[in-house]
Amino acid sequence: MNLTQAVEGTEYIIDSIETDDEDLDAFLFSLGCYPGEPITVISHLKGGCVVSIKDGRYNIDNELAEAIIVNA
Repeated sequence: MNLTQAVEGTEYIIDSIETDDEDLDAFLFSLGCYPGEPITVISHLKGGCVVSIKDGRYNIDNELAEAIIVNA
């Protein structure tokens, strides 16, 4: 399941990041978004979602949210 399908307010563990873009992988890693880390969807928006990773909140678009695979 990816983040676009995640339930708001539920904490998930990131299983994998499915992207072929190394810069995008590096960007997500710098946010603390990598396999094994907890992530929570705060809210779904029209163009993406707001997520909580570690102590930060980030607004990510749907393309990026679809690349982040979490446990079900």
